[in-house]
Amino acid sequence: MNISLRNIAQILNSKYIGTASTSTIDTISIDSRSLQNNERTLFFTLVGPNNDAHIYIEELIQKGVENFVVTHIPDEVAGKANFLVVKNTLDALQQFASYHRSLFDFPVIGLTGSNGKTIVKEWLNFLLNPDYTIIRSPKSYNSQVGVPLSVISINEKHNLGIFEAGISTRNEMEKLETIIKPTIGILTNIGSAHDEGFANIGEKIKEKLKLFQNATLLIYHKNKTIDAFINPKIKTFTWSCKDEKADVFITKKSILDKTILNIRQANENFEIKIPFQDDASLENAVSCMMVLLHLGYNHKTIETRMELLFPVEMRLKVKNGINNTTLIDDSYSSDFQSLKIALDFLESQKQYKKKTVILSDIFQSGLSNEELYSKVAQLIISNKINRVIVIGEVISEFKNKFINCIYFKNTDDFISNLDHLNIGNETILIKGARHFQFEKIVAALEEKTHETVLEINLNAISHNLNFYKSKLKLTTKMMVMVKAFGYGNGGFEIAKLLEHHKVDYLGVAFADEGISLKNAGINLPIMVLNPENTSFHAIIQHHLEPEIYSLKGLNAFLKIAEQKKLNHYPIHIKLDTGMHRLGFEKENLDELIAILKENKSVLVKSILSHMATSDDLLHHEFALTQINLFKKLADKLITELQIKPICHLLNTSGISNFPQAQFDMVRLGIGLYGISNDREEQKQLENVGTLKSIISQIRTIQSGESVGYGRRFIAHKITKIATIPIGYADGISRHWGNEVGFVTIKNKKAAILGSICMDMLMVDVTDIDCKEGDHVIIFGESPTVNFIAEKLQTIPYEILTSISQRVKRVFFRE
Repeated sequence: MNISLRNIAQILNSKYIGTASTSTIDTISIDSRSLQNNERTLFFTLVGPNNDAHIYIEELIQKGVENFVVTHIPDEVAGKANFLVVKNTLDALQQFASYHRSLFDFPVIGLTGSNGKTIVKEWLNFLLNPDYTIIRSPKSYNSQVGVPLSVISINEKHNLGIFEAGISTRNEMEKLETIIKPTIGILTNIGSAHDEGFANIGEKIKEKLKLFQNATLLIYHKNKTIDAFINPKIKTFTWSCKDEKADVFITKKSILDKTILNIRQANENFEIKIPFQDDASLENAVSCMMVLLHLGYNHKTIETRMELLFPVEMRLKVKNGINNTTLIDDSYSSDFQSLKIALDFLESQKQYKKKTVILSDIFQSGLSNEELYSKVAQLIISNKINRVIVIGEVISEFKNKFINCIYFKNTDDFISNLDHLNIGNETILIKGARHFQFEKIVAALEEKTHETVLEINLNAISHNLNFYKSKLKLTTKMMVMVKAFGYGNGGFEIAKLLEHHKVDYLGVAFADEGISLKNAGINLPIMVLNPENTSFHAIIQHHLEPEIYSLKGLNAFLKIAEQKKLNHYPIHIKLDTGMHRLGFEKENLDELIAILKENKSVLVKSILSHMATSDDLLHHEFALTQINLFKKLADKLITELQIKPICHLLNTSGISNFPQAQFDMVRLGIGLYGISNDREEQKQLENVGTLKSIISQIRTIQSGESVGYGRRFIAHKITKIATIPIGYADGISRHWGNEVGFVTIKNKKAAILGSICMDMLMVDVTDIDCKEGDHVIIFGESPTVNFIAEKLQTIPYEILTSISQRVKRVFFRE
């Protein structure tokens, strides 16, 4: 894309305010944090319920961005850049994408549904790319913002588009339809996702079908529910395993790990093999097959290509690697658009200053190799990558475009030379096309641990953060608690994400937690809530900010501060307003004020207290008493000391239950990790952590035989037992054994039998069709952490923070 800013101004019907010079735009951006922003970027300052990008304009100008689409020009940046002023910046982004789409006339496949959109899109790309130059949505870019960003990437070399559209409520699809303008439509499975945004299932179907109102063909799984809402003017191409009136009728049978589908279309019959047996994969595969039939592919080609379908990895994963490395695993895709996303993710998750990218040949770019790899090299440079390792015959031809580049012809060549590459103390992005088998590289570089992992969904953390942000006034700051190893979920990785989201403060319990974060490169201010006097030297050394809660602690810190000749070092004064745990009481205030008045070594950065009953509305009056006392005591400090500190009182439950007490900042804790004690609020949060393991061994025992220590389970019938490699040393409570608790295998409950061992537990899989190596869910969607806590008569905090650090954390983003 190369288009003048003045042309874009006309397309958007905007008011142009800026210099008379001609600016040419080749990149559209909405992310102020991206290192890819430059003087040829047009930045759309989107405004949402939790954020207003206008506040980042000055920072972006300093980074070299010159062109902005805005609703208004902030005073501090007037005259410093070019501005296109519009009524609504999201509408403007969508309007520009619609214009860009109108420049191209080739088949476009549009997908929507509740489930399967991304998988069908990726499979269609695999099935069709031998014959087309395809542009498709990167990852799951299917939202009101993601769709226009995807479509804007179309160029003149593309001759087929595949775009997915996702909606969560009414009146959203019409906008996406004008952007995608699909000629072929696919309606995937309709499920329960986003049910809360629609009055009923019928309304949801009608809303999704609006994507196809101008399509020439609609492909869908024929059933009465959907049939009732189909516009008779739209030509349909349907399939079914039950309704023989469908255009394509299918029968199936399973053999080993495959499914044989018998396809009957009109008077023709043929068979295809699918390397899956689950219903969801079969439905997605059939949707793809229907497209091939519509496009006129012969049965032999369809059969050959469909048998090669593969599981789609839709997530960027963060893993611990050998020699103090962090790996970002994106080893199953290689296209230009997803490379840009992966590089932004690398920047948001880097633990080490040194950044390495391992990259394969890139396909389906719609660009000549010369132009493609010139653009890739520029991306690498703008993201300040220290070392590039390229693998593939094509990309190796352009190695001289990269700085500090090493090249290999294939993956095996790379692995055989691994010992000579001096890999260590760096963050490594591994990104390659599927046939390069970069999973071998991940396996070679990944730190070896046992099969039990705690998967952390970074998308869910972002969602939960924004959920609580939406409850705050625009002026209210946010501290996020990352103590206790991020409530058991992982400290640095979550802190890095929060820094990416520009929260105001991080909170830890002890100095060593804060020191670890600072040593890992976290730049956000970090408050230490329970500092020991012996840690004050280390706190100062690492630029942490201590909470001071007693005269003894204050005097100890002041003594060190004076020795070090500190001036206005930030401290945080804790008041006891009823928790009676830590803090200055009312009676201490005069002495506290007297000491602070005479001292210039420290600066009271904030005043805080802790609510005892913010989560229990039975004690509503006590909570109000705490709020009023906090205000009274804080006001006294502010007046007597003539200071302007940040005042904060509310924790997660307080944010929801006492919005009138937000003061200047709130402290978000366990809510970030998807846990609420309010059932209605819990529905709005997304699950963050899923504890997974595998089946190590399966055996069958006879009636009268026992399982585990002490023979605490004795079989009363023939019973099939599965052993799972996780135990109380990993953080699983022994009280969860003896048929009190369960795990989930193949979406079925498997009761825990007998006592939980140190490193293992045993479950009943008599009625579950499973095998050794199958995945096991210890907690996540089922059972939930809340459910386990309730059954064990404890709190979710304990369940989460008990998970041992020997359990590997794997972070991923959809």
